[in-house]
Amino acid sequence: MTMIAFQGEHGAYSEEACRLHFGNEVETLPCRAFEEIFAAVDAGQADYGAVPVENSTAGSINKSYDLLLDHDLKVHGEILLRVRHNLLAIPSSEVGNGATITQVRSHPQALAQCESYLNRRKLAAVPWYDTAGSAKDLAAAPVAGVAVIASKLAAEVYGLEIIDEGIEDMPNNYTRFFVVGKGDPPHAERSKTSLVFAVPNTPGSLYHALGEFATRQVNLTKLESRPRRNRPWQYVFYVDLDGHWQDAHISAAVVGLLNRAAFVKLLGSYAAAQPLEEDRAGSQSALLQI
Repeated sequence: MTMIAFQGEHGAYSEEACRLHFGNEVETLPCRAFEEIFAAVDAGQADYGAVPVENSTAGSINKSYDLLLDHDLKVHGEILLRVRHNLLAIPSSEVGNGATITQVRSHPQALAQCESYLNRRKLAAVPWYDTAGSAKDLAAAPVAGVAVIASKLAAEVYGLEIIDEGIEDMPNNYTRFFVVGKGDPPHAERSKTSLVFAVPNTPGSLYHALGEFATRQVNLTKLESRPRRNRPWQYVFYVDLDGHWQDAHISAAVVGLLNRAAFVKLLGSYAAAQPLEEDRAGSQSALLQI
């Protein structure tokens, strides 16, 4: 059976992403840190790793991109996970009916994403090391009047009761994951490509590098700069684009980029995730207006 490494405790949103992409029957390997995900795949302890790379509200996860640059693993796919926060507590039958929730534990980011909800109900936020970890610890040491913010999967894993669903302040909260593994994935009908490059510190170098894509009508879906850790005040550029590197016009663009860049690393060409529900709805609305 396929083994997928992820960061966090069982019941984490990352594990939810694994099941969304690979199905509920997949085996999962929890890791304490992102580095352990890459190490597990490198060592053959896991077939793939699921690594969060970007959140729609918080932006890019820099650690993940640094590890992609440092390792030889390729991107085999992407996952778009709608993050739905839930208020979980010990079942009322175990702590007595009518117990009033006064404190809520979770990872600081989850608490911040539910701040308005907590303030309206005058619930005290208690930072915890992990969303799923807060659920695990509460289940292991039940406390009346204490709840946690975590996923539905965490409720299932640790036998907690869902008190309220979808409590996040911003409904459009998505996390994008890369599926990383050895070798190259098969050519998908709808592909995306990710790569990283650096250019010489000369006038117009970035302009001309990006021109290799523009002149060939290659659509860039993301462009972001990151400091080069081994060279202060120099930068690398991460790019996502539509299509596969073996497509003729993209292959030509990459060859052109190689001639202009200080270095280029292809992170992978992979099957693109399905468009988000609101993106599809927006496209349909636009068509109706034409």
